Parts: sequence; structure tokens; C-alpha cells
Amino acid sequence: MASFCNSNIMLGHYLILSGIVFSVGLVGVVTSRNVIKVLLSLELLLAASNLSFVAFSKFNGDYAGQLIVFFVILVAAAEVAIGLAIIVLMYRRLSTIQADELRTMKW
Repeated sequence: MASFCNSNIMLGHYLILSGIVFSVGLVGVVTSRNVIKVLLSLELLLAASNLSFVAFSKFNGDYAGQLIVFFVILVAAAEVAIGLAIIVLMYRRLSTIQADELRTMKW
């Protein structure tokens, strides 16, 4: 049975994966016109930063990064709840969730 503690995954591997996930999220935020896709892309950005925090925490041997991730997850949950409530309200009032059609916030 292989031991999981003696794996060959180094800090650079985690950071490369985090950079790829962050890049995908950034492209999604910049290029997407659908508000739901923008929120999902923001979640990818937060997940990438969480991965970096946990990786640094693991390789430094302290728990400070994991504590930061806990608070980031709390903020992300609040962001999703408020964001989805705003999207539902926008759809009820304007019958669209396309970001380019929401240039003015006058309802």
C-alpha cells in the first residue's frame, strides 16, 4: 500500500494548478456576459486562492493559511447568497440576467 505522506507532489505543482484555475476564472469574469457565469468565475478565483493558501500552509507547517481559507469560504458563501438574490431580483424586474444589458441600474 502506497503512503500518501511520501508523495512527489511539491509546492510548485500546487501553485501551477492554482494559477491555471485562477486564469480560467479570470477569463470567465472578463469575457462572460451572463451574470451567473461571472459569479461562478469569481468562485473559481476564490478556490484558486484557497488552494494556494492551503499549499503554503502545508509546506510551511503552520495552520495560518488554513485559517484564512476558513474565512474566505465564509465570505464566499455570503457572496453567493447575496449574488443569487440580486440575480433573482434582476430577472424578476428586467427579465434578463445578461450583464451587457444592465448598464444602468435604474429600475
